[in-house]
Amino acid sequence: MRERTRLERSIDSYRRIEREVDEATELIELGDAEGDAAIVAEAEASLEKLREEATRREVESLLSGEVDANDCYLEVHAGQGGTEAQDWAEMLLRMYVRWAEHHDYKVEWLEESAGEGAGIKSATVRVNGADAYGWLKTESGVHRLVRISPFDSNARRHTSFASAWVYPVIDDKIEIEINDKDLRIDTYRASGAGGQHVNKTDSAIRITHQPSGIVVQCQSERSQHQNRAHAFAMLRARLYEAELQKREDATAAMNASKTEIGWGHQIRSYVLQPYQMVKDLRTGVETGNPAAVLDGDLDRFLAAALAQRIAGADAITAEG
Repeated sequence: MRERTRLERSIDSYRRIEREVDEATELIELGDAEGDAAIVAEAEASLEKLREEATRREVESLLSGEVDANDCYLEVHAGQGGTEAQDWAEMLLRMYVRWAEHHDYKVEWLEESAGEGAGIKSATVRVNGADAYGWLKTESGVHRLVRISPFDSNARRHTSFASAWVYPVIDDKIEIEINDKDLRIDTYRASGAGGQHVNKTDSAIRITHQPSGIVVQCQSERSQHQNRAHAFAMLRARLYEAELQKREDATAAMNASKTEIGWGHQIRSYVLQPYQMVKDLRTGVETGNPAAVLDGDLDRFLAAALAQRIAGADAITAEG
């Protein structure tokens, strides 16, 4: 039903745009015939809005991956650098939360480890909404910040790193086999806000999948049982995403421009000092308004990275 609704919405949008383009064209012809410049101007403004909408729909049509329509998990981790990096990790997480809010997505906090002085060491959230994974999947990688540190009394410029990791929430119809003997399950007391309960019971869960080294943890619920269920869902999603990554690596083995995911492979730089700029190092897209980007204005970067990934896959297929 969800897939049917998505397809119906796409088809209806296409037909509506086509109909409104015909109506605007007829208005322009009518305005020209009668010498009414106001009608022509109004119709041209309508065409411009339709052009912008058609561009958005064109980008959305790129979201054709196996799990692009699914919700997703988003992890953010601070790099080396103590308080400075932890503050940047919190800023990065806020950027994604603001982007999700702008698109009417629901954000659910699953785990957060507070920083020692400020910011966060790590956090995991779930982004719920149509095509959430499709839009955010290209954000996995290292993000670099250059600014005058608010934690440096000498007001020196600092470079900080934080990483984002995005993986899909998988459907029940996708089977992931997990052997109990491959798991190490630890319980611990949740930290942070939440009242006295979090300090009295070992309700938080950490699961380590030993063959792959994947670690997931959840402390958002009061019940250990609920946290365990969330953690297992996250583990299944991580294992599935790892398999997708293996497939992509195999397909793109001969693509020299392929972006690797991991430390040392930054995908975007955010420069606040000595000048103002955000630049994506994969696509070359940049803007001189980092404040807007850090407040969630990411669409131009997401669309360009998505288009590049699709184009790269097409090129590999053609070469093959």
